[in-house]
Amino acid sequence: MTTTDFAPTREQSPPSPDADDAAGQSVAGLLRPYRWSFAAVVGSQVIGAVAGLAPLLAVVELGRGLLAPRPIDHDHVWFVVIAGAVGLLVRLLFTATSSGLGHLLDGRVQLALRRHLAARLGRVPIGWFSRRRTGELTKVVGQDVSAVHPFIAHAPGELIAAFVVPVLSLVYLFAIDWRLTLITLIPVVLALAHVPLMMTPTRLREEKQFDAAMGQIADSVVEFVQGISVVKVFGGSRRAHRKFRTATDDFVGIYHRFVRGLSVIAAGMQLVLSPPFVLLTVLIGGTILITAGGLPPADLLPFLLLGLGLTAPVEALIAHSFDDLQAARRAVGRIRDVLEVAPLPEPAHPIAPQGHRVELRDVRFGYEDGREVLRGIDLTLEPGTVTAIVGPSGSGKSTLVQLLPRFFDPTHGSVTLGGVDLRDLSGRDLYRMVSFVFQDVRLLRASVADNIALAVPHADLDAVMHAARTANIHDRILDLPRGYDTVLGQEAGLSGGEAQRISLARALLAATPVLVLDEATAFADPQTEQAVRRALTALEGDRTILVIAHRLETVADADTVVMLDNGSIVEQGRPADLLAENGKFAAFWQSEEYR
Repeated sequence: MTTTDFAPTREQSPPSPDADDAAGQSVAGLLRPYRWSFAAVVGSQVIGAVAGLAPLLAVVELGRGLLAPRPIDHDHVWFVVIAGAVGLLVRLLFTATSSGLGHLLDGRVQLALRRHLAARLGRVPIGWFSRRRTGELTKVVGQDVSAVHPFIAHAPGELIAAFVVPVLSLVYLFAIDWRLTLITLIPVVLALAHVPLMMTPTRLREEKQFDAAMGQIADSVVEFVQGISVVKVFGGSRRAHRKFRTATDDFVGIYHRFVRGLSVIAAGMQLVLSPPFVLLTVLIGGTILITAGGLPPADLLPFLLLGLGLTAPVEALIAHSFDDLQAARRAVGRIRDVLEVAPLPEPAHPIAPQGHRVELRDVRFGYEDGREVLRGIDLTLEPGTVTAIVGPSGSGKSTLVQLLPRFFDPTHGSVTLGGVDLRDLSGRDLYRMVSFVFQDVRLLRASVADNIALAVPHADLDAVMHAARTANIHDRILDLPRGYDTVLGQEAGLSGGEAQRISLARALLAATPVLVLDEATAFADPQTEQAVRRALTALEGDRTILVIAHRLETVADADTVVMLDNGSIVEQGRPADLLAENGKFAAFWQSEEYR
């Protein structure tokens, strides 16, 4: 089988109709099932908005009737009063209904968005997470979903009030006098003229900077809280605080620029939409028309009342909702970006591997187009051997080992396990065959036993304890408040090295035929280093082990050493032979990086 047998022609499974596949939909697609609920919210608000005009029209008709030179029609007066009261009651009823339905709908939509985000995040390549900051993802799932609230619960009502009420009012006012109607619209036109100023490239750039600064604050808070114990132990609390203060100072500067650019525009809009400005405009225009004999004095009353009704909804929408809607729009964009991340393809017809021999054939990979991190890697990992990967920082070590548990797929070439390309293996079969221990350990808020037995949930306590002893963490666990039943993160915490040993015990308990150790001794405490060496010694048989090595002792125990430099294999062989050759590996080993 050649490299060209893979990827382009490989048949992947079609989308299944289950809920997880809905995660691939657009945000609009996710909202489609709620269209009738949206219609109910909008319909109720329309009825309430229209009914809300009744009291105003009642006052107008009463004023015109009372000011008219003809006798007062008492029946008509009472009819107008009752109609206004009924309109007010209908407005209250349907506005409350619309608000209640909108908030219920908002809760359902937020729940659906979080479920679909969780489903999508559960299906994207694991390596995708390593390219994202924790704070950014936390913001998307938490703050950004919450930011949709105004768009769901409030925008329909405010948009309806901002358009339906003015349109109906304009129809009524045009029927009275078209000239004064146009004069009354002057404040609205002046206010709307300010809107394009909010959408200039400078404003949009400031909005992106504002969102980025918020993400940096969220990320720095998460990092600070998660790493506070390690930071304090190593005396780095000042540096950690400095990073957080820097993020907040940057945010304050961006926020000030953001507000300064908006304040002048907002002040101008508030001025032209203010009741004094509207009344002054109507009075000046009405006075001119009345003195010229073109308008009866009684007809000025509806313009004074409904003129304020024309501008008040627009003012509320622009002054209080425009920023919320803009924030919701940006939040929806970030949610959409996550939902549109391509999931890890699953084969339509999985193939079972035969053995656990690992081969990398002409593997190339890059996180970005045109920038390869790995270049033409050819490597074979035989069962029963330990292969150590060494090389300077940035040489591609972590990227190479992350291809084996399929955190990423190679952009060219193939990675095979038991003669089967990883892309032809089901996810379940792959992780039954491959386990891994990485530098960045994540422990669950669960008991120690549950953390170790994560891959083997039905393992008995004896098996869990045996794995912990092999990983040299058993005695430390017994010192915890409730031993193996202690809930991590709630009843006790562990140091970085101890957390790595828990992760190592987890991998040992899984007993997979392939084990990947990516900088598993990064914290470099003697106990963790000893645990890794003991584990490698204990893993006799035909297990395939791939490890990024940072200690001479670990490299010396390996069967094969692979030296990477600039994404390519420059030397490969037994450690003693490579040292004897006095080549690049020997020179690298004597460098400062490994002393």
